[in-house]
Amino acid sequence: MILRNSLAAAVLALCFGSTSLHANSPRERWTEEQAWTYMRANPWPVGSNFLPVDAINELEMFQRETYNPAEIDKEFGWAESAGMNTMRIFLHDLLWQQDAAGFKQRLDNLLTIAARHHIKPVLVLFDSCWDPDPKLGPQHPPIPGIHNSGWVQSPGIALADSANKPRFEAYVKGIVGAFANDDRILAWDVWNEPDNSGGGKYPNNLKDKTQLMNALLPQVFVWARSQGPKQPLTSGVWTHDSWDDSANWSATEKIQLTESDIISFHDYSWPEKFESRVAGLEKLHRPLLCTEYMARGAGSTIDTILPIAAAHHVGMINWGLVQGKMQTNLPWDSWQVPYVGREPTVWFHDLFYPDGHPYREREIEILRNTARKMNPKQGS
Repeated sequence: MILRNSLAAAVLALCFGSTSLHANSPRERWTEEQAWTYMRANPWPVGSNFLPVDAINELEMFQRETYNPAEIDKEFGWAESAGMNTMRIFLHDLLWQQDAAGFKQRLDNLLTIAARHHIKPVLVLFDSCWDPDPKLGPQHPPIPGIHNSGWVQSPGIALADSANKPRFEAYVKGIVGAFANDDRILAWDVWNEPDNSGGGKYPNNLKDKTQLMNALLPQVFVWARSQGPKQPLTSGVWTHDSWDDSANWSATEKIQLTESDIISFHDYSWPEKFESRVAGLEKLHRPLLCTEYMARGAGSTIDTILPIAAAHHVGMINWGLVQGKMQTNLPWDSWQVPYVGREPTVWFHDLFYPDGHPYREREIEILRNTARKMNPKQGS
């Protein structure tokens, strides 16, 4: 939701500087107080990771030939009806390389559509999951029966070539700089699961990928902060059962947890484990945002997880809004045994069918009621 409260805006101006006087001035990592001031001036975040039904990945979503604002508008309407106020949306470095001006225009258009539905997205810059060899142009159709069969990494195998670093820098500075003062954006997620080995059955996974990424990740934070964004930066931890002891953090987690303005994490586990992880992260004394959850077959459901998150004031973004070409209603194990000629016992991710009716009405009621309770000024 676009900030309208004048007192909150005045407080933000004092903490972060006036937009007109300090536009695109480099900044440091926010203090705990600055992070809390920003998040408290916004509604409690609740939403989904978003890809429209007609896109198999972030390239197909944003390329000129396949960008579909009418579909995005329709699906954002369904999200708004469920009480949602954010969407987590993946960008891609190749989109900037292909057509920087056009990419900015399409992203600006998406943000306009989102604002119309009172949605402030979290934008993801890089991603280490799935196909490591992304290519521009037409994307292949979904592989029948397989979860997320067309998702692509950013940058993927291009990470291995040091000659690509200037274009990565240009992308980060260009896209963050263009929207650094935009009230329609909630946050920047600079790298999704940076230490993920890849997933799926792809042959081109990088040797020494984590080491290469660990060298670049701090630079990505520096490049983004050089543009003076008024939105927080984050990168979500996901691998360990607990992060309450810094001595046990991996090299990647140390970068993520010491560079992020707000702390984000992923959790697809049972509710007791979710609550334990939250308790550990609360010791870092910063706002918490779970940017991936809800895997029904793995024990993570809206019914069980959302009440715990609300009690701890943890912002929540589940995986998947509408069943589509991404096929994330199918379980992860579909990569071993595809769901061809059979349906999963329950949907793994996703909330709506392509025609807009809920997979399970009770989940939408819980989302809507929780959002109304947490954000009484937001309205129904």
